[in-house]
Amino acid sequence: MQTGLARTGIAALTLAAALIGTPALAAKDELVIGMTQFPSNWHPSMEAMMAKSYVLSMARRPFTAYDPDWRLTCLLCTELPALDKGTAEVETRADGKKGIKVTYTINPKATWGDGTPVTTEDVLFTWTVGKHPQSGYSNFDLFARDIVAIDAKDERTFTIHRDKAVCSYAEINDFEILPAHLERAVFEADPATYRNRSKYETDTTNPGLWFGPYRIAQVEPGSHVVLEPNPTWWGAKPAFKRVVVKSIENTAALEANLLAGQVDMVPGETGLPLDQVLAFEKRHGSRYNVFYKPGLFFEHVELNLDNPALADVRVRRALLHAIDREAISKQLYDGRQPVAHNEISPLDRVHAPGYPTYAFDPALAGKLLDEAGWSERRAGVRHNAKGERLSLEIMTTAGNRSREVLQQVLQAQWRQAGVEVRIVNEPARVLFGETLEKRRFKSMALFAWISAPENIPRTILHSSMIPTEANNWAGQNYTGYKNPEMDKVLEDLEHVCEPDANRALWAKLQTLYAQDLPNLPLFFRADPFILPPWLEGVVPTGHLDSSTLWIETWKAKE
Repeated sequence: MQTGLARTGIAALTLAAALIGTPALAAKDELVIGMTQFPSNWHPSMEAMMAKSYVLSMARRPFTAYDPDWRLTCLLCTELPALDKGTAEVETRADGKKGIKVTYTINPKATWGDGTPVTTEDVLFTWTVGKHPQSGYSNFDLFARDIVAIDAKDERTFTIHRDKAVCSYAEINDFEILPAHLERAVFEADPATYRNRSKYETDTTNPGLWFGPYRIAQVEPGSHVVLEPNPTWWGAKPAFKRVVVKSIENTAALEANLLAGQVDMVPGETGLPLDQVLAFEKRHGSRYNVFYKPGLFFEHVELNLDNPALADVRVRRALLHAIDREAISKQLYDGRQPVAHNEISPLDRVHAPGYPTYAFDPALAGKLLDEAGWSERRAGVRHNAKGERLSLEIMTTAGNRSREVLQQVLQAQWRQAGVEVRIVNEPARVLFGETLEKRRFKSMALFAWISAPENIPRTILHSSMIPTEANNWAGQNYTGYKNPEMDKVLEDLEHVCEPDANRALWAKLQTLYAQDLPNLPLFFRADPFILPPWLEGVVPTGHLDSSTLWIETWKAKE
């Protein structure tokens, strides 16, 4: 009966897709992209979310980014600063500390979509917003701690003075520039409420907010976004007259829309889960270009360490020992998603094996739970001496079929260990825009972190990055993890650049992570892309910077 209902539901979804106003076969000057999430907001530096980054990468350009070959490159600047060129220089500040100053020049052709030049005034304003204690920036530390001063040499050239002589001095990927001529008055009126009053929220289609190949021309919240070519874009002319990004949170419905021709492509960054695409390829692969990109996508279970049960590292270790990740990888993902034993992927140059790992071991899981005081079983559920049940919640993005199946497998395996787990899911825009950011999840949340190569995970592991009401929910340390030793390693990694010493710090970070388990590592994702055979130029990166940063190279085959 359940199988019949599922088939009937997919058929209905396919019929519904056929009634949507978009033509069944998109014109070659229009590209329709389907994804499973809708951005929770549009400000480039608040509420980190892959769906938002994917869209904004068509309409903006960061100063620096990692390309598909994992090399740092300039996008908004003219060239990367370098010590041997004199555009980077170690300096001794007035307080006697060693820092570094780096100089960038903005592309002289860069303008906002309303024709206003992108200048150092925008740079200075962006820093003012980012370092304000109530701004709510995700990477608040970059602006408030790392950058100690910015000098404007002229309208296009500026020098950033950094607190330490950081190894990655040329990189300012997270310095997402804002248009001072539009945002200054809004911010200065009330910094504490700026995140809700920004023109990115109240006037999203204002051309002056955008300076990429495309600009956002229409937004239907929860449904779709329409992008049109930006007439002031200084780079190669984009090929499509319209790009429509549809949000279809139910993955079965997204697949139905793809088959019905209402969606041209589904990107790996925020599209269909791997197991669904594996099945899709077997049935429909001859009609599409389907490929898989391994990368720095860390699927894990985030833990709220304020939960008394999860505050005990023995419980965290037991939870990991109680699940058979190898079997899950083989059975659900055809072995394409390797088990993650740490937060740093083996694909990353800074990966350092030798840290503790947690194999499937139900007996050891039981022993650890006994030691943690959860030794009495009643109706299969463990209780402590106070009679409290070992009962937890796990959340994920509602409608993501793969994650919902994974939740059920985890729930069943933890039940075997005597841990009761309830599933409570939310739409992606709520989970990422409210629940995680404000640490409202009670126990566990299943999602993925996506990082750049050699990325120091300060925003998610440093104790200063725990979001609180006092800092207007800045930071991404949703677990509430605090370890002074980890804090020091993260800080030292930024400025200890000698190769052997740097490698030793990376090894220590991974060992501390494995010992403390602030979250539960599951898999490193291989993201599946489904493209129409007529589309060319899409090159996945396998890391944080999405393929849409180079959308001007996408085109229909002649």
